[in-house]
Amino acid sequence: MKALLHELRSRPLLWLVAFVPILFACHTAIPEAHTLHFVLSVVAIVPLAALLGWATEAVAAKTGDLVGGLLNATLGNLTELVIALTALAAGQYMLVKASIAGAIVTNVLFMLGGSMLLGGLKHRVQTYNKPTARLQTAMLLAAIFALLVPSAIATSHERVFSSIGSAVSLALAAVLLVTYCLAMLFSLVTHREVFATAHGDGHDEAALPIAPALAVLAGVTVLVAAVSEVFVSSVQHAAETFGMTPAFVGFVVVPLVGGAAEMGSSFSAARKDRLDMSMGICIGSAAQIALFLAPVLVFASPLLGPAQMDLQFWPGAIVMMLMATLTATVVTNSGQSAWFLGVQLLTVYAIFAITLYLLPP
Repeated sequence: MKALLHELRSRPLLWLVAFVPILFACHTAIPEAHTLHFVLSVVAIVPLAALLGWATEAVAAKTGDLVGGLLNATLGNLTELVIALTALAAGQYMLVKASIAGAIVTNVLFMLGGSMLLGGLKHRVQTYNKPTARLQTAMLLAAIFALLVPSAIATSHERVFSSIGSAVSLALAAVLLVTYCLAMLFSLVTHREVFATAHGDGHDEAALPIAPALAVLAGVTVLVAAVSEVFVSSVQHAAETFGMTPAFVGFVVVPLVGGAAEMGSSFSAARKDRLDMSMGICIGSAAQIALFLAPVLVFASPLLGPAQMDLQFWPGAIVMMLMATLTATVVTNSGQSAWFLGVQLLTVYAIFAITLYLLPP
């Protein structure tokens, strides 16, 4: 508790955590003030992201960057899982698919690009474990190919897809889940030594013992999920107020706010020359969304929603996910990073964002 209070006193940004109860109070007292809810939720997520990053660094100091990055990616994706399950229950399957595609693109372009840029501005050249980056990008690329199949069938044989679309999606979801489980077994158990980080595992001194750090992680994750639910319920109304298209909201705004906690952790790790951890958060989170989160939503849709959800994404989403993954694969192939590599990833993200913003509703 003393370490937590010291952290709150030493970082004025964390004082914004006061906006969390203010947000919930306004949401209860003024349920129709959607634009106000939107602004307050964005402000409230910022200090929660900082707290989550601090606690994750404490855990990573004991477990190593590989496990720490995986833990942060998993906890960060819990927020997106809660959002997606809520949308499933409401039958908003297009919103679910948009959030999946947008989160993948945001993680591998904006989050990773920002991490490389911020880390490169402080450290001239940063190194990371190349086998880890290759494994994660290969996993993500395989998942994108799997998501491409239903869309290709639906585009070329729409009548055929209407009869086999659900069966194909269920089969692909099962394959992706098995692949994800085997990848975790490979990287964390059978070949753990291959994926040891450049800084070693578990030799840094943590600012917080692991038990309180895990408690902070769990508590902050719950708060982020609650704030994100308020954000999602108000974002469409706020989008109309600010003149944003639904495509821009689904692919850019929702992933940026929903992934704020992961971004804070990734940016902080990169500034501390722990790019392995940033890679685990950014690419690992994207791979986890494609290989684990999307299949889980497919299997959960008949239980929570009005019908079976398939894995058919509109062609533009597939193209952006594929191009983002290929760009990240090329950029992370050397095992070294500098600030301009981050600029390249951010440039591709900016191209997508501007295009989506200018698309008509």
